[in-house]
Amino acid sequence: MIRIALRTLRFHRIGFLASFIAMFLGAMIVVGCGGLLETGIHDAAPPHRLAAAPIVVSGDQLHPDTRNGVFPERVPVALSLVDGIRSIPGVSAAVPDVSFPAALVPGGGHGIQQTTGRDWSAAQLSPYALDQGSAPTGSSQVALDSRLAASAGLRIGSGVALDVHGGTRQFTVTALVSGPGDAATVFFADADAMDFAVRPDTADAIGVFTTPGSDPGQVRGAISALVAGEQVDVLVGDERGRAEDPAVVTHGKNLIPLAAVFGGLSVMVTVFVVAGTLGLSIQQRRREMALLRATGATPGQLRRLILGETMLVALIATALACYPGPRLGRQLLAAFVHGGVVPAGIVYRAGAVPMFVGAGVALLTALGAAWIAGRRAALTRPIEALAEAALQRRWFSWVRLLFAVLCLAGGTALALVTALVMDPRKAGSTATPGAMLWVAGFGLLGPGLSKVITALLRRPLAAFTGFSGQLAMLNAKARSIRLSGAVMPVMLATGLATSLIYLQTTQAGGDDRAFTDNLRADLVLTSATGGLPPALVDTVQQLPGVAAASALTSSSLFLEPAQSPAQSPGQSPAQSPGQSPAQSPAPQAAGKHDRKVDVPDLPVFGVSPQGVAGTTSIQVLSGSLDDLSGDTVALPTADLGGHRLGDLVPTRLGDGTPVSLRLVATVSARRGYETALVPAPLLLGHTTSGLLPQILVRGAAGQDTAQLSRRLSALAGSTPGLRVVSRDQVTAAHQDSDNTQAWMAYLLVVMVIGYAAIALVNTQVMATAERRGEFSLQRLIGATRGQVLRMTTVESLLVALAGLLLGTLVAAATLVPLSLNILGSPIPAGPVWIFLVVVVAALALTLSTTLLSTAVALRVRPALAVAGRD
Repeated sequence: MIRIALRTLRFHRIGFLASFIAMFLGAMIVVGCGGLLETGIHDAAPPHRLAAAPIVVSGDQLHPDTRNGVFPERVPVALSLVDGIRSIPGVSAAVPDVSFPAALVPGGGHGIQQTTGRDWSAAQLSPYALDQGSAPTGSSQVALDSRLAASAGLRIGSGVALDVHGGTRQFTVTALVSGPGDAATVFFADADAMDFAVRPDTADAIGVFTTPGSDPGQVRGAISALVAGEQVDVLVGDERGRAEDPAVVTHGKNLIPLAAVFGGLSVMVTVFVVAGTLGLSIQQRRREMALLRATGATPGQLRRLILGETMLVALIATALACYPGPRLGRQLLAAFVHGGVVPAGIVYRAGAVPMFVGAGVALLTALGAAWIAGRRAALTRPIEALAEAALQRRWFSWVRLLFAVLCLAGGTALALVTALVMDPRKAGSTATPGAMLWVAGFGLLGPGLSKVITALLRRPLAAFTGFSGQLAMLNAKARSIRLSGAVMPVMLATGLATSLIYLQTTQAGGDDRAFTDNLRADLVLTSATGGLPPALVDTVQQLPGVAAASALTSSSLFLEPAQSPAQSPGQSPAQSPGQSPAQSPAPQAAGKHDRKVDVPDLPVFGVSPQGVAGTTSIQVLSGSLDDLSGDTVALPTADLGGHRLGDLVPTRLGDGTPVSLRLVATVSARRGYETALVPAPLLLGHTTSGLLPQILVRGAAGQDTAQLSRRLSALAGSTPGLRVVSRDQVTAAHQDSDNTQAWMAYLLVVMVIGYAAIALVNTQVMATAERRGEFSLQRLIGATRGQVLRMTTVESLLVALAGLLLGTLVAAATLVPLSLNILGSPIPAGPVWIFLVVVVAALALTLSTTLLSTAVALRVRPALAVAGRD
């Protein structure tokens, strides 16, 4: 039978070509997404500016007491560790790396360029080479990267104005250097750099050099023992890149859920498409299988024939897919980096596992589909098989019904969870698999649903299309299984396209609505230097025509349990040097522990208490925001955790610093968009940049906004880089930010939908090519080419309408619960033209593919086609 299988391939070219395309593309997509998943797991970021140091000590960005908490701000390391590390045997030098935001301010304040300031000692960590001049050792001396100096027209001895911490200072260029780091790098004298550091007495990292002949492993172990109990990591190899850019940890892990969700989606679509395409291909050969059974072939021989053919095609398709699959993964990673979704430092690292998984999925899917499709032909008695091959009426089985009910029940359960349980910002995580379950359930019931839809559309289509429509309806009624095979890809493509695209627009619409509803400011101050001086808030508040002004910076706040898992009962946490008494009750950074708890993180705004009520729509339910000063916090009612006004709330700030904050107010917020409030000075000291990004300004009643804008713009004379933007511009910028974050999902959605669209084309070509003999018989009894084309046009219109109707049901079952959760309305957010494009695309693909295939089939002379010859 294997020899027969090999010989039959050339007689069923279209069917096997369609199956090959489905398996090849499915395996390629799964391999690409699997490579992204493995890349996210490795989280490899080879170092650049710390490449010379074999060991790097940096802050641990992972929360010590939670399973998945990640601190969004850079976690610093204490400079006091430097002396201890230097004393370890085998260590030749320990060099602190201190960085902070700085901006080069040309004369006149135009053409400001944001840069990164570093201490001169850290230049050896790259290493940087001194091209010209001498190292900056005195106050107000700097060394510039040669590329930066060339672009700014600076040389040795030039004076340069640099904005540091919101203030502009004059420096002298004493050296030009070159190295592997960012071109926008400015080296300061060590003493100046320590003064400019965002958090005093801390460094971003410590680079460790070992003595010749020493064992780096032993040195690393000794350093790990020294820093045991601290929120510190000791890194080697590619891990050192995490110390250069905390985003590798905070955002690099985005690849894991992203690749997992869309990899799983790709697997499900692959299973659906490959099974459908292969099943249709084998189903079209039921007459051939029946004849083999009638001439003495056993059920086992038929199964081996089908499995042999399928295995041959699947092996070739999956083997070829292993070549472009990793390249697809690299292209996707490059696109994500370009869009700012993942850090640029992450490199693609994927081995053979994704290729084995992708190939395995395609092979198992193909063999499973072949076994299922060939099982009935193999087990049916010869006479019954011939009759069934002619009619193709039976499709129902209890197993099929059971799985359909399970899928629909799962989709219903996920819809209820999406609508009633999920956080609005995370509702998409249950809506997406819900869409696939609805697709699978409707797909299993496809023939029955197709019959129902055909019955509903028969009279309207026949009334408008005349005799051709009547003939098309008779064909559809007689060949319901064939019709279902053509409808299901249309449903898959349209249902997924509508569901997944509107899922993104609805989530973005919810975020935009929450942002817009909360913003009451008429104008917003920002800066081209990257930040504003906090003292500017008071200056703005005193200007004529200003009703309220508030600083605004954002981060995350981790609400800690009353007792850390690392703390034994009755044990009091030790107070760190320099820590205020208010901070001491908070949990200690005791490293990674075996006992983990769920520690909720909450978005937090740093604000000015005197202006926040006037510039935002935050409503106070109890307490007063006037008391928001020092170590205090205002919490939404949903996140009180049993605390009352006046209680100390154990928390960790965004950089991992433990601090107990006194609860002074409770505020209301939309579910899923809750935000805590703390004083801006407190939060600024625990952010990576330490800069104030925005000042919200609300004008007094009757104040002309344009006049107030000119008045605020006049402050640029003392604050270089100051920008005044309107409320509409801020809202538009927020929407652009949401679009940037969402486009990665659109990219993968387009990839999956494109695959489904190819399956749609495949199916239509196969279904039409099978009917070449039928078309020829019609022509032999007097039908013209035009009549046949009109008949197939009506049939393809029926297929498209049925698929669109089922796809719309899938989309409604997915989007209505999501929209109710996020928007409080059953209608999702997003333009109507998206749905219209999906409808037009489905109609165009179905009609054009069917008509082109029919035209090709009609080119064969009728007598030859009936005889089975080309």
